[in-house]
Parts: sequence; structure tokens; C-alpha cells
Amino acid sequence: MIAFVSGPVAALAPDAAVVEVGGVGMALQCTPNTLSALRIGQQAKLATSLVVREDSLTLYGFADDDEKQTFELLQTASGVGPRLAQAMLAVHSPDALRRAVSTGDEKALTAVPGIGKKGAQKLLLELKDRLGEPLGTGGPAIGTAVTNGWREQLHAALIGLGYATREADEAVDAVAPQAEATEGTPQVGQLLKAALQTLNRTR
Repeated sequence: MIAFVSGPVAALAPDAAVVEVGGVGMALQCTPNTLSALRIGQQAKLATSLVVREDSLTLYGFADDDEKQTFELLQTASGVGPRLAQAMLAVHSPDALRRAVSTGDEKALTAVPGIGKKGAQKLLLELKDRLGEPLGTGGPAIGTAVTNGWREQLHAALIGLGYATREADEAVDAVAPQAEATEGTPQVGQLLKAALQTLNRTR
């Protein structure tokens, strides 16, 4: 079992990072929020979960152990595989998911691509006694809504993914209407996904 990887970041993609470990590049599937904190050439330490299938070995990387444990707990629910679990963490922080499950917040779960109303109801029942209570205190966790400075955070994330300053500026401007139309405060993770889509269309 690979508990974590530590080393310089060799490459970044919209959904993955490569971390050099002892001369070997380890490819890790990561959420946009986790990727936004990484920079090519800088040291990184990511908690990991290895998913074994008949035809593949996939390593998933996480910002911390809480995110990793939540990823693994989510998969104990029927119908939740690693991709859906990762999608849930791309939209919500571990604590936000715990809060949604503990309060029966169906709307929060249906905000995740791939989860409909019936699926959300089923997940709320199955996960109620598995995720635990929300921790509650402290600053915003990865995936939670950021009140101020979403432009700066999004811009830094795009630069970290290897985009030029001009490209990052244009992508931030492109998703600004979406951010301003959001009820409450925008989530940087969701905006990053939208920004990457606009950049892919222009390339």
C-alpha cells in the first residue's frame, strides 16, 4: 500500500499530477482543488489511495489524510466508485460532505455531476453513519466556497498548471460571469474546471 508520495512536481494536467519519487514519475489522479496548490518544480507531499482493477492500477492523490479517508469511505456506499468519489471531493470539501450527510442536504449532493435526486437520497442513507460529524472549526477547507479573492486564487492555480499569464487572465475573465451569477460565494474548484474548458476550446 502506498500511503503517500513526496518529491518535486514534474508535471501537471487538468486532472493529474506527476511527482518524481526516487527517479520515478508517479502519476496521480487529483481534484482541481488539490492541483491548484501544486507548482511544477516545487516539493509536494500527497496522501494517496491505490485503486486496483483487473486491467489497471490507478493512484489517487490528496491534499491531506482527511481527504484521502473521505475518498475511501465514500466508496463503501453502493454505486460509488473512485471517479464519483473524486467528483464529490472536487465539488465539496470533506467537512462540507460530512455536513451535507449529517443534515440530509440532498441539494448539496445533486450539485455533483453524476448524482441525481434518487442517488442523493440513497447516499444520504448509506453514508449517514460512515462519514461522521463535521469538524466545523478552522478556515475554509479545500473545496469550500471562498468569500474573497477568487480571481487571485484561480489565476494562481492556472499559472501553476503551466498556462501563460495572458491565458490565465483570459480564462479568469471568461468565467467571471459564472462566478458573479453564483448564489452566495463562488467555489474556486468549480471555476477552475470551467476555466480549463475555455482554455481547451481556444487551443
